[in-house]
Amino acid sequence: MYNYLIVGSGLFGSVFAQIMNENGKSCLVIDKRLHAGGNIYSKEDHGIKVHLYGAHIFHTDNEEVWDYMNRFTRFNHYRNSPLAYYKGTLYNLPFNMNTFNKLWNVNTPQEAKCKIREQCDRYKHITHPSNLEEQALKLCGDDIYYTFIKEYTEKQWGRPAKELPASIIKRIPLRFTYDNNYFDDPYQGIPENGYDALIKNLLNNIHVETDTDYFGNRNYFHCIAEKILFTGCIDEYFEYQLGKLEYRSLKFDHIHLNTDNYQGNAVINYNEAEVPYTRIIEHKHFEFGKQPSTIITKEYPLEYSLSGEPYYPIHDEKNSKRYLEYKKLAANYPNTIFGGRLGQYAYFDMDDTVAAAISLAKKELSS
Repeated sequence: MYNYLIVGSGLFGSVFAQIMNENGKSCLVIDKRLHAGGNIYSKEDHGIKVHLYGAHIFHTDNEEVWDYMNRFTRFNHYRNSPLAYYKGTLYNLPFNMNTFNKLWNVNTPQEAKCKIREQCDRYKHITHPSNLEEQALKLCGDDIYYTFIKEYTEKQWGRPAKELPASIIKRIPLRFTYDNNYFDDPYQGIPENGYDALIKNLLNNIHVETDTDYFGNRNYFHCIAEKILFTGCIDEYFEYQLGKLEYRSLKFDHIHLNTDNYQGNAVINYNEAEVPYTRIIEHKHFEFGKQPSTIITKEYPLEYSLSGEPYYPIHDEKNSKRYLEYKKLAANYPNTIFGGRLGQYAYFDMDDTVAAAISLAKKELSS
């Protein structure tokens, strides 16, 4: 008997397993993939650590989380400064004075604020935005919305902006300094030895079985553990008895190129609807690599199917209501805990994931 069966070896499951193991609890971690680590897994190829499931840049303002992570890896000093490509021009992100200068040829914060205020004033009549487009226009005006948000967002979500809930955009970060650092958090970086090494360190001395499908033998797994932490899709756990939750999926096209530098930046977003991918990642720039060749990844948004991987919950009214119904159903199963972005039908940053796993572990240890 194990104290805990952890279904899913992503960041949430791995952190929870590490803390419980450290406190004398026996854990079995299983994962249907051929490797541990979930979506943060990285694999070395041509001397380059490739983020197989999209760019993962760790950042946090939570000192407890930062101290915890540094027990298992050292971080480099990478700072995320993505670019946005639109109709032949590259713009700096997040929206800052470099962006405004190229967009409007303004030089001072006062000029930029005046331009944004002038455009936002056109939408003063929208007191209660009913969709994403109204919300964005009210927050930033026409130029920013139509250049950077509309086509990219519609491509990402596969739906017109007018059909997406306003809640997706709660605020739009507008910075009136010439600073391209995407995150405000004081602690940032990429694990020096890759995310695969981080996961190995977290799961050290813990029984891990990959290529193991929980649903292929769930009766057996329920017999070998006192409690289960389930980090997969909560609707799948309950065999979709309340209906299926909706997600967006992604396809990653990894390409090795015989050039030492393809785009000069780790991440470039492609905002135009005509370009089928949302961004190109050049992995060597995450680690300031000097390798003679490079690897890029084109990231394509897709409709989710049960044969694919769920990435982004679709938080419209229908899905949010359905998730709450599943959450109520889950309360009837005290020996099963649902955690992580799929178990909780939420999109978490990595530091939020770690913080939530630490909090859950503390709760379990005190019960």
